[in-house]
Amino acid sequence: MKILRYLIIGIIFGITLAKAEIISWYRIYEMFKFQSFHMYGVIGSAIVLGIIFIQIIKRKKMKSIDGKPIEIYPKQHSVSRYLIGGIIFGLGWAMTGACPGPMFILLGNGVGVILVVIAAALLGTYTYGLLRNKLPH
Repeated sequence: MKILRYLIIGIIFGITLAKAEIISWYRIYEMFKFQSFHMYGVIGSAIVLGIIFIQIIKRKKMKSIDGKPIEIYPKQHSVSRYLIGGIIFGLGWAMTGACPGPMFILLGNGVGVILVVIAAALLGTYTYGLLRNKLPH
């Protein structure tokens, strides 16, 4: 039953991103060429809403769907970690025209070539898992 909840939320999220043109390669291209505010507005809105919802979760001591308390642990900040990770993420996004979430929405919309990107993302995630203990965190 829980899987059905996640599936429904995922479908609604995917439809929302598709209708907002977040998965559009042209919108992403415009963003990287600084020709349109559309994507920056969406990303900025997501950041602001994320901050608000995290504060609500912390203050109300909300629980997950499973009924367990949601715990948000403090992170260790490292400039090199975020700089290197951001550069890799940005390069991948610029080369493929898709960040991780919309990759699956693109597949659902019939863009078959995105399977190459999904395979590369899975390979990269697996490689990170193998090298994680050797990387600076």
